[in-house]
Amino acid sequence: MDDSTFILALLFLIIAFLYSSVGQGGASGYLAVMALFGVTTAAMRPTALVLNVIVATIASYKYCKARRFSLNTFIVFALFSVPCSFIGGEVQLPNRHMKAVIGVILIMASFAMIVSIYLRSDYVVGKIPVPVGLTCGGLIGFLSGLTSIGGGIFLSPLLMFFKWSSVRNTSGIAALFILVNSLSGLLGQISVGVTINANIWPFAAAVVIGGYAGSEFGSRKLNGKAIMIVLFAVLVMAAIRMFMP
Repeated sequence: MDDSTFILALLFLIIAFLYSSVGQGGASGYLAVMALFGVTTAAMRPTALVLNVIVATIASYKYCKARRFSLNTFIVFALFSVPCSFIGGEVQLPNRHMKAVIGVILIMASFAMIVSIYLRSDYVVGKIPVPVGLTCGGLIGFLSGLTSIGGGIFLSPLLMFFKWSSVRNTSGIAALFILVNSLSGLLGQISVGVTINANIWPFAAAVVIGGYAGSEFGSRKLNGKAIMIVLFAVLVMAAIRMFMP
């Protein structure tokens, strides 16, 4: 293992821990780190989704086991998001255009993360308007497949802002939402000939460790604002990098 691979694996481990502790798969973080290291978008997209699947699988198990999940809410948002994620995964934009799209999504994700810090947690959960939930799920799913972000980073603040899920259940819903969308988006990419890096195994091992530790921490303890602030800074720096030549 060379030095750059070791450093990337270590950073992925840290990102997996931080993201999984708040019910996220970490794709936006993996994309951010790879952008800072100058990895091409063709390599970034499938790598981020594979790592996302690994961490989201662990997180989904942990949060569901801790009874931090709502099946009905999940179904409303996942029903259209899964096929839309597959369609998004099939889209292959030129590298320059894809970098711009990912850069915009990273900026949006960073601010969605900050917004989630200031959302109230002491509210009464309301009923989801099904057509709205289906539409939001489909849009997030398409962006998930197109950019390999997983979608949970947008779903979580959406659920809390409109009071469609309790804070306690949001992490579990987001984790499983990320898992199914990442799988669908990855299949969409593979269907048009995208290949997965054969040397992904050190990164996969790193996120297993980080994802397990973070999910264990997050499923039992309260989320920390400091984690969100750190991730916000990383995403902003990576977004700036995506707009550079």
